[in-house]
Amino acid sequence: MTMFEPPYPAGLPIGDAWVPAPATAPVIFPFDGSVVADAPVGDVATARRAVDEAVAVARATAALPSHLRRAVLQATHDAMASHRAEFEDLLVLESGKPLVDCRTEVARTLVTLQASAEEVARLHGETVPLDLLPAGEGLVGFWTRRPIGPVVGIAGYNYPLLLASHKMAPSFAAGCPVIVKPAPATPLATLWMIHLMREALARAGAPVAAVQLVTGDAEVGSAMVTDRRIGAVSFTGSAAVGHRIARDAAPTKVLLELGSNSALVVAADADIDAAVDAILRGGYYASGQACIAVQRVIVVAEVAERLTRALNARIGEVVTGDPRDPATRVARLINSAATDRVRDWIGQAVTAGASVLAGGSVLDGVITPTVLADVPDGTAAWDEEIFAPVVAVRVVPDLDAAFEVVNHSRYGLHASVFTRSLATAFRAIDTLEVGGVVVNEVPGFRADTMPYGGVKDSGIGREGPRFAIEELTVTRMAIIRPA
Repeated sequence: MTMFEPPYPAGLPIGDAWVPAPATAPVIFPFDGSVVADAPVGDVATARRAVDEAVAVARATAALPSHLRRAVLQATHDAMASHRAEFEDLLVLESGKPLVDCRTEVARTLVTLQASAEEVARLHGETVPLDLLPAGEGLVGFWTRRPIGPVVGIAGYNYPLLLASHKMAPSFAAGCPVIVKPAPATPLATLWMIHLMREALARAGAPVAAVQLVTGDAEVGSAMVTDRRIGAVSFTGSAAVGHRIARDAAPTKVLLELGSNSALVVAADADIDAAVDAILRGGYYASGQACIAVQRVIVVAEVAERLTRALNARIGEVVTGDPRDPATRVARLINSAATDRVRDWIGQAVTAGASVLAGGSVLDGVITPTVLADVPDGTAAWDEEIFAPVVAVRVVPDLDAAFEVVNHSRYGLHASVFTRSLATAFRAIDTLEVGGVVVNEVPGFRADTMPYGGVKDSGIGREGPRFAIEELTVTRMAIIRPA
């Protein structure tokens, strides 16, 4: 007996039906290894069929009236909201993420669906004064935004439902058919969301194939992103995979959200208690498996001893254990391979001269909340995205040095600074080479309606319904001589 009985048909939602999957695979609860459910697994032929179906309905999807697109998204939101608790529990089981974080994920998914529905009403163009040139006298000019075409949305395992919603909802709002590919380990909640949206499409008399889902390995993804009929690819995941997708998909437009090693800077005038609270909240939520979790704490020497002392005194507040317990903040990572990698990275850092101030061990399969000090450049625990409940603290002489350390990274997604100075806050906003600067809050803060994305190896393009819709549409200029 599995832990979850799917409330949607067997197979994969492709075209206007659920088609048999060529294989199935168990979805495993990371906490204890039990089987959550058997999930359908697609192959290259399945992926190509989904692209064919998306291309076939692209014009019909683009022609759907605004009121219908808005109504379908709103209906999907309402249907999900009525099953909110079930979605939360399912996310815990398939991702192993603590319940508190899964509750946040469902809440944010609902915001994303609602905001995407609202943005349909804001999809418009402008007139252009063509007569700024004498040759344009007598001409009328305006532009509109048109759908870019079929979209392939590939989501990561850490926030599977939320990441999929950021692909699915803006694509449909823009008038694009979308094929969602969830991570192989976490397809269940996304399958359910897709099912609810396809039901809403059917009730509205719209093409059900406007929203499809394909599971499978990297070859399945490659079959879709390399198809020249695809208008855009939106990917959330590792930098290495994102770079490969960008190369393989060229010249198709690619939107990449590739993670980071996010920094939190503590200035000499910072509220130390607030900074420590942010490190505890921002470094260990979702068991550290978040691309904007606090990984690097860069503290000015004047307050370094106070901060590390307070951090060590409070690290015990981070509760580890069963992710189904509302009190748990850190549970097992997605699989044992991830745990082994992180343990290896900690060992490499210590060999290179770092010290372990707290944690650093594995207890009942859970990486204990870890604080490292003096992790040198050139070690993975500092340079790369660790994606685990591990925070590294480095002491620097002043703010100039702190900002230099933040920028001396191939990543640039979010960074935060704790300070009481408005001048320092604006200096950080001007200086830090990241997609978002957060002042006196965790770098992991993200409102789903804001533009979200990074620079450098943290990606290209922006998410957030309004901004994703702009990315997934193209301007079409109209030039008319009325006479």
